Amino acid sequence: MNIKKYFKREQSARKGLMAIEWVIIIYAALTLLIVLFGINKLQYPDAMIFDRLRMVAITLGMWAVYKLVPCRATRMLRVLMQFALIGWWYTDTYSINCLFPNLDHIFASLEQSLFGYQPALIFCENYNQIWFSELMDMAYASYFPIIAVVTLYYFFKRYKEFERTSFIIIASFFAFYVIYAFVPVTGPMYYYKAVGLSEIAHGSFPAIGDYFNTHLDMLESPGYKDGIFYHIINNVHNAGERPTAAFPSSHVGISLICMILVWRSGSRRLFFILLPFAVLICFATVYIRAHYVIDVFAGLIFGVVYYVLWSSVAKRLKL
Repeated sequence: MNIKKYFKREQSARKGLMAIEWVIIIYAALTLLIVLFGINKLQYPDAMIFDRLRMVAITLGMWAVYKLVPCRATRMLRVLMQFALIGWWYTDTYSINCLFPNLDHIFASLEQSLFGYQPALIFCENYNQIWFSELMDMAYASYFPIIAVVTLYYFFKRYKEFERTSFIIIASFFAFYVIYAFVPVTGPMYYYKAVGLSEIAHGSFPAIGDYFNTHLDMLESPGYKDGIFYHIINNVHNAGERPTAAFPSSHVGISLICMILVWRSGSRRLFFILLPFAVLICFATVYIRAHYVIDVFAGLIFGVVYYVLWSSVAKRLKL
């Protein structure tokens, strides 16, 4: 590998912001308007306003670094910074959707009508073998590695399409986040805990209004509790999970988008290496009770829609 080329000054360096950075700024501005609209209802509006200004400042700061040293390495740093902040923006959707009443009762009721039971309730109970539990947790944990592998593959192997690929993935994330901000669905791990498993098992799905504005308790993750991947998932949930972002499943949607990007790259080997993980994610999200089955199907649909949408935008932007 020729390391020098990643630090070689780019002759055709982009003067303005990258498309992904405009996505961040537009999303920050949109959600700032929501914060200002609901300023009297939000718990920490001043912090939310400051945080948005901070995120924009970080974005502009990374752009300034690239302006000083315009090379592949600093361009990559700009992209990696935005991916690193994805987790913060995720938890922020909870702070916004607290403005609206919870909708889990609608989704749980629809799930019951479609299947006659709650798949998220009985899946793990019927398949509680150690190997299966660890397989599901491993699949769920593979989400961010899939994104990293696809992004890095384009950076090292198809650099001319690197910005386009990063834009499609980042823009899709924030398109999901817009939905999460306005459609407060927490998923089974939170809703089942709030209502009680006995009530859920008997087909009772009461509306709970603004319950999650003051309650962050969730069910303990099911499965083999001494497993390596179980502990990884449990630690992640304890560190940054919030009652938000269930519908549609971004785990499923973004994974599908990544698979489309890999297929489009022409690397069939990488595609078939990642494919089992992407498929298992669809099952794992229900198994660990992060999502309803409805969320999985919606994630697949939105994944296709977002890929087509942002690919079209990227083409217009000549990325």
